[in-house]
Amino acid sequence: MKKMTKTPSVLRRGLAALAFVAAAAAQAAGTVGESFPADFPVFDDASLQKPVIGFGAAGPVRRTPVIFLHGNNDVPYATPCSATNGKIQGLAQHLADNGWSTSELWGLGYQGDQCDLAADNTRRSGIAHTNQANVPDLRRFVRAVLAYTGARQVDIVAHSLGVTLAREWMRQDEAERTVRRLVAIDGPNHGIVNCSPSPLNYYQLPAFGGFTPQSEVCQELGAPDTPFLRLLNGRRGWDEWEWPTRVLVIRNADTSFVYFAAQDGFFTPVPAMDKDGRPADFSKSATLRGARQVDLSGQGAYDPILGTAHLGILQSPQTKAEMLKFLSRR
Repeated sequence: MKKMTKTPSVLRRGLAALAFVAAAAAQAAGTVGESFPADFPVFDDASLQKPVIGFGAAGPVRRTPVIFLHGNNDVPYATPCSATNGKIQGLAQHLADNGWSTSELWGLGYQGDQCDLAADNTRRSGIAHTNQANVPDLRRFVRAVLAYTGARQVDIVAHSLGVTLAREWMRQDEAERTVRRLVAIDGPNHGIVNCSPSPLNYYQLPAFGGFTPQSEVCQELGAPDTPFLRLLNGRRGWDEWEWPTRVLVIRNADTSFVYFAAQDGFFTPVPAMDKDGRPADFSKSATLRGARQVDLSGQGAYDPILGTAHLGILQSPQTKAEMLKFLSRR
């Protein structure tokens, strides 16, 4: 009779455990959305003076929450004014398809939906698109995610400008204990090639964003030794990473229209000069000393619109696999 009384209890516990696992699996296999939970404390974008956009979900959190940061002139998911962009959402979905709960995946659109560019395309290189202007948005977002999830740390997956934005916020707030891991995808850690005064640099044209040497983005990133980058990279040299945060750099090693004076899909080469007209090699800009690094080539195959490596790397199976492996390590 003892066995008869204990068996139903064991079965109930077993069934409850199976139900819990099934519910967790269903949550983990969810779809990354295009909004925040209804009770998430949304704040106004410091530059646009309208609520920030992004994604996240309510629910239990068992892993370190991951924050996704897009690059300049991009969005966290496709919007009506940026319909072919927002590919960083696909990286979040890859984690959701491999065990992460959607409540552990958060994206911040720190430049809004990009609809303001229709009135003036030179805003692409303007003050609202700089690292410094967007640090307050990231600071408030990280705090909000930590408070909402109850987590003590976050991981960050960032592309292009999102990489230096994350690093600058970490530098300002001494957030080395807050960020467990950083995945830095093709970031402008040592400058961009788009700011030279050469007449062959078509990025200076208003239609291509107005990346003149005097533009605010070029003042930050137009040379390896700008005041912003000297401060960000430390006093001791070109490649300085001093945080205990574990870092993975994933970079294009053959071409990228932001760093290489070479064809990148739709984008033809511009002279390898800095904003002051000096010869400059930005091809290793995405590197960070002390970080684990993965060099990729042929990434333009994954950008079906423009054929560019800089955007294709966001949709690459290699990038997804390396990100998943890095964030899964204990």
